[in-house]
Amino acid sequence: MRANFDFNGGVIAITGGANGIGRALARSAAAAGSQVVVLDVDHAGLEGVTAEHPNISAMFLDVGDRAAVISAFKGIAQKFGKIDGLVCGAAIQPRTSVHDMDPDEWHRVLRINLDGVVWCYQAVIGGMIGRRSGSIVAFTSGLAHQGWPQASAYAASKAALIAFVKSAAKEIADHRVRFNIIAPGVIDTPQYRAANAGQDNERWKASTGIGEPEDVVGPLMFLLSDAASMTASLLSRDTAYPASEAASKELP
Repeated sequence: MRANFDFNGGVIAITGGANGIGRALARSAAAAGSQVVVLDVDHAGLEGVTAEHPNISAMFLDVGDRAAVISAFKGIAQKFGKIDGLVCGAAIQPRTSVHDMDPDEWHRVLRINLDGVVWCYQAVIGGMIGRRSGSIVAFTSGLAHQGWPQASAYAASKAALIAFVKSAAKEIADHRVRFNIIAPGVIDTPQYRAANAGQDNERWKASTGIGEPEDVVGPLMFLLSDAASMTASLLSRDTAYPASEAASKELP
């Protein structure tokens, strides 16, 4: 069986979407008919992603800057008339032992990974409540539950996001706006490669395996779609086969 998504008329914003999972989602959402706005700090990545589909536009945005976030999303809503979906993918994962961690690094991780989601949520939620429609998706990680050496700040931010999403989602459930969180599993992205070189990469390959960004697109498209009548939920891809394997199977 195959899933087909019709996003015609939709407007989706993706933070951290210039590379990795966000970029793969931008391609698929645009191909399904949605206008997609990718927001990132990677100038080269932003330029590249806009070339992949005419429905994709791009904006530079540091999600840790609340004023810039409010201004950016106000501009998107004015240009396209609304924002139907928000995917909060912007995150960083520096690797440092706790006892060596500079306070500025700790706060930078929380500013981007946690505060950035809060500011983006605040920027779009008013319009979604007014329309009684909308879907927001954030990302957590298996490290939120199990931890990982030299990844304490990242793991802490991702654990905090679970509590934030589940709490905020219950505040807006009566307005028919959905807020869910996904743990995508170990995915081969530029951020993953930078944070998991050498032995860590070999450990992940030998345990859960390492997926591709496209493997997460289906679950994200589902969560953005009206088919996902769920909120305050955590969707976890702990271990899964590649999406390309399922797509390659021919229907009888």
